[in-house]
Amino acid sequence: MKRLDTQQPDFRARFTALLADRDSDTARVDGPVTDILAAVRARGDEALCEFTNRFDRTSVTPATLRITAAEVDAACAEVPPDLLAALEVAATRIESFHRAQMPADLRYVDGAGVTLGMRWTALDSVGLYVPGGKAAYPSSVLMNAIPAHVAGVGRIAMCVPTPDGVLNPLVLAAARRAGVTEIYRVGGAQAVGAMAYGTATIAAVDRVVGPGNAYVAEAKRQVFGKVGIDSIAGPSEVVVLADANNDPRAIALDLLAQAEHDPMAQSILITPDAGLAEKVAHAVATELETLPRAEIARASWDAHGAIITVRSLDEAADLVNEIAPEHLELMVDAPEPVFERVRHAGAIFIGRYCPEAIGDYVGGPNHVLPTSRTARFSSGLSVFDFIKRTTFICAQAESLREIGPAAVSLAEAEGLDAHALSVSVRLDSLKRAQNGA
Repeated sequence: MKRLDTQQPDFRARFTALLADRDSDTARVDGPVTDILAAVRARGDEALCEFTNRFDRTSVTPATLRITAAEVDAACAEVPPDLLAALEVAATRIESFHRAQMPADLRYVDGAGVTLGMRWTALDSVGLYVPGGKAAYPSSVLMNAIPAHVAGVGRIAMCVPTPDGVLNPLVLAAARRAGVTEIYRVGGAQAVGAMAYGTATIAAVDRVVGPGNAYVAEAKRQVFGKVGIDSIAGPSEVVVLADANNDPRAIALDLLAQAEHDPMAQSILITPDAGLAEKVAHAVATELETLPRAEIARASWDAHGAIITVRSLDEAADLVNEIAPEHLELMVDAPEPVFERVRHAGAIFIGRYCPEAIGDYVGGPNHVLPTSRTARFSSGLSVFDFIKRTTFICAQAESLREIGPAAVSLAEAEGLDAHALSVSVRLDSLKRAQNGA
């Protein structure tokens, strides 16, 4: 864990290094992924089953790629009622928030009498990637599929790996609740390839969304353009901005909640109180002695964790904007002024009773968020990832008379004669009609 203080002479150099410290660890998997995608594109189901059987230790065939409704029924029956109830709480809140996002169409007549507008339409189909095995997250199924369902996507197909042939009952229950219409037992780059290019069994989709490992992320990068994607997600990250009036153990657990995701995850505490910094550092060490995922969390904290001591909350907010974290917690007495000052963060959690884990499960806003400082220019997943806008113009004769000459002049200036003539021929026709010719 790194200790930084804005009053140190070398702070700027050390802070810059902190922002870059995960970049050099990025795995290079572009070559193998290119080969896998090429094979799936060329050989379809044959290659898809070949890779799935090799990597997941299964024996699927094209006939068994799709998980049947009976299998989903049986899996859902295995989920304890209390977990199904918790899933319903999360799904209802996520659905409500995303319904509130849906935009209205736009239509108006301007001063020239031209009708202008924009309408929103849903994508026809979406492919959802869901990690499998130990990294099985039913919450991610809800967060990815529910916005698509709310947006009106007609077909939602899901690919989830099943190592050793084992299905995760809660993942399948989440898929059913979220409106997923097809589920396939495949994962990795080959699943992304199947959804992007299509096979005899899995029809191609318009957009691929969902988290995955380095191979999945690289596959999404390579198929972008053939299909849309949500983002290229990096390891999870959190910045906790806390003052002295906090329970050090609670802050330590917030930091470790991100660290336990992945050895590459990053947790940063920013505080104006040196005493709290010391107490949190001690509390983290104490929690790591008993935390079930301590090995992962310790690797993350030791390699990428940091505690930064600042002069003021204003200075802290400025650092947050440079970090542009995926998650930001504002655990301070007066969070609103800091909230107003922060411009770059994927999601912000305000107040001492709003840990980031609430957003992971039951808050309502999406937990699929920009990582690796991309919150500077991008946003979290929403219904806008599953709808698209189409603009329209309707001009009648009088409108063309008013605005057409300007279009002719600009087209001629650009040397595009057919553009100019396509307007002027109509203007000439209107002029002849007006003159009675």
